[in-house]
Amino acid sequence: MPELFAIRLGAVLITGFILATMFWQLDDSPKGIQERLGFFAFAMSTTFYTCAEAIPVFLQEKYIFMRETAYNAYRRSSYVLAQSLISIPSLIILSITFAGTTFFSVGLAGGSAGFFFFFLTILASFWAGSSFVTFLSGIVPHVMLGFTIVVAILAYFLLFSGFFISKNRIPLYWLWFHYISLVKYPYEGVLRNEFDDPNKCFVRGVQMFDGSPLGTASEAMKLKLLESMSGVLGVNISGSTCVTTGKDLLVQQGISDISKWDCLWIIVGWGIFFRVLFYFTLLLGSKNKRR
Repeated sequence: MPELFAIRLGAVLITGFILATMFWQLDDSPKGIQERLGFFAFAMSTTFYTCAEAIPVFLQEKYIFMRETAYNAYRRSSYVLAQSLISIPSLIILSITFAGTTFFSVGLAGGSAGFFFFFLTILASFWAGSSFVTFLSGIVPHVMLGFTIVVAILAYFLLFSGFFISKNRIPLYWLWFHYISLVKYPYEGVLRNEFDDPNKCFVRGVQMFDGSPLGTASEAMKLKLLESMSGVLGVNISGSTCVTTGKDLLVQQGISDISKWDCLWIIVGWGIFFRVLFYFTLLLGSKNKRR
């Protein structure tokens, strides 16, 4: 369906352009950090929402699939494998488009290595999202019902991803949803790719007052406050002293248990898991038997 892919590519390109111009060349200030977090949360969730177009694909092919498997044209496993493989080239194109549009324009860290991991994370997210939507298309009878379910579940995934509320603040009875959230792993992976540098400073002495009632105070007043704090704490804190590194930011976001490469492999694993579930829905949802 080339026209469907063209529309999806256009949506990804427009979204990437809007994000690139909205978050153009973010700095390393406290405000820049918050803007980076917002960019990552929106970018990762967008990759999943754009996969919703896969819902009508199987629903349109369903009766053809049932007829051809009834006449032993191919196995269900062959259909699942073929559908998975033919989706990969289009996902690569979408990932390159989105990553190339946003990474350097936003001013993300890591250089070429960081860009490569960002691209892989986007690709894995598209893979997991399309696999999840494909699985749902195998169990829902109507397109509109499928869209409603997908939008609702993806909203829950974003809510429990760790952006709106960190893992440390999520109630214990909802913590399980945090770990099954598809958005959690790409979000944490790109955060580690961006902030996992202990030598890079994001908040220095005078910047710690930004966002507080003292943020509008003069530079001289802030330096006097730092001098007073140094006397009380017994630690020298000057206007250029680093008080928050990338590692500190990750800890504040509750990201401390999984490496960025583990996050990547978990996303890929989720995609494979949903493809297997899709196979079982075909196996159990049809009475056609191969002879």
